[in-house]
Amino acid sequence: MTDDTTVQVRIEGGIAVLTLNRPDVHNAINAQVQTALRAALDAVRGDPEAGAVIITGAGDSAFAAGADIGQLRDYDMGTGLTAAMQDLYDVVERFDKPTIAAVNGYALGGGCELAMACDIRIASDRARFGLPETTLSVLPGAGGTQRLARLIGVGRALEMILTGRAVRADEALTAGLVTAVVPPAELLDHARSVAARILAKGPVATRLAKLVVRSGANADQGTGQVIERLAQALLYTTDDKREGAAAFLDKRDPSWSGR
Repeated sequence: MTDDTTVQVRIEGGIAVLTLNRPDVHNAINAQVQTALRAALDAVRGDPEAGAVIITGAGDSAFAAGADIGQLRDYDMGTGLTAAMQDLYDVVERFDKPTIAAVNGYALGGGCELAMACDIRIASDRARFGLPETTLSVLPGAGGTQRLARLIGVGRALEMILTGRAVRADEALTAGLVTAVVPPAELLDHARSVAARILAKGPVATRLAKLVVRSGANADQGTGQVIERLAQALLYTTDDKREGAAAFLDKRDPSWSGR
């Protein structure tokens, strides 16, 4: 797959790796990056060779060090109401294929918000996470106020947002912001390993499981369980369910059809 200058895309072994590629400015997310990332996601969505997505940053220092402050100076009320970055991260969160953020360095502001929009976050032990927007007299407006509170709790989220404090990878792991911390040299391999484990499962089941968890998280438990019940009923009718049961009983690897 061809590369955009700001977002590189590589597909190998069923896994698409999207790399934010502005290392000279710590992969800051400007309008061009947002457009390129949206285009990359659109391409991967329609590519049958890509079953999972890893998002990472170029270089060793940063996953993404937030929005481009040079552009922030020109933002106005209309910019805030349009909320282009928030809309983009909603696309990431709702993406129908599993998404993994491989956080290789600083994930600040919009970079932290992008990581939080992914399904799974894996961090290098050099990673740092923070939402320092109040330093600029704005707030984390790309979903940060909502996703952080849901991931680590309201109290911890308020402390990070109000003080602008960045947390180390080990603290992020303890808080539940990331699921694993690994040495930098192992980061992408670990992310690929997690993606491969997901791809080995029934593709319809993983797609619906993600949908059910995401939908239920924004509903009361009873409503969530209704969604769960309906998804399970649908899965019981699939060829892949029959293949999964047969493969287990035959002590062989399943051959998924996606149907």
